[in-house]
Amino acid sequence: MSDVLASLGAHRLVPVVVLDDVARADGLAGALVAGGLPVAEVTFRTAAAAESIRIMAERGDLIVGAGTVLTPAQVDEAADAGASYVVSPGLSRAVVERCGERGVAALPGAVTASEVMAALELGVSTVKFFPAGTSGGAAAVKALAAPFGGVSFVPTGGIGPKNLHEYLSIPAVHAVGGSWMVPRDLVAAGAFDEVTALVAEAVALARSDSEGEEA
Repeated sequence: MSDVLASLGAHRLVPVVVLDDVARADGLAGALVAGGLPVAEVTFRTAAAAESIRIMAERGDLIVGAGTVLTPAQVDEAADAGASYVVSPGLSRAVVERCGERGVAALPGAVTASEVMAALELGVSTVKFFPAGTSGGAAAVKALAAPFGGVSFVPTGGIGPKNLHEYLSIPAVHAVGGSWMVPRDLVAAGAFDEVTALVAEAVALARSDSEGEEA
C-alpha cells in the first residue's frame, strides 16, 4: 500500500476522473498514459465507476484508484474492481479499516488538526485536503502541516494551472488532485487527443514547478 502512495507522490498529480460511460474508460486510460500521467482517481459519482475501474486496472499500465468512497461497501466494490487505492472526501474509521482489510491504500479527507490526528490514530499519514480552494487554500495546507511533521497532504478541489505551483511548492504536499486535465465533457465526447494534450501540459507544468523547488 505504501508503494502505491509513493507512486502517486512520484507523479505529483492525480487526475480526478468522472466517467459516465464505461465505453470511454479504456480510451481515457490510453490518453493518460500517452500524456505521461499513468494515474487515475475514478470517482464513485456515477454508475459506470466500478466497471470503468476494472477496465482501466486490467490494462496494467496505470495506477487506478476509486474516489468519493463513502462506505465500507464501496471499498469492497472498488477493491473487487481492482482499485489499488481509495479516496474519501472526509475521514471515516469504517472506510479506513475496510481498506486495511482489503489491502488497498486509504487516502481520507482531513482539513482540520483534529481530523489529521484522527487519521494518525488510524495509521494514516497521507491525507486528502478537500475541498482545498474553500478550506483556506495553500496557506491553510502550509499552516496545518507545521505541527504535523510526518503528515503528507494531497490537496484537491479548486486547483488548476494558475495556482498549482502554490501547492506543489509546499514540502508537505505529496501530490495534487485535479480534474482540469480530464474535463468531463471531453471524456464523454471521446476527444482523447485533446485530453492527451491537456495531460501532457499538466505534467510539464508540474515538472517545471518541481524543478523550480529543487533549484
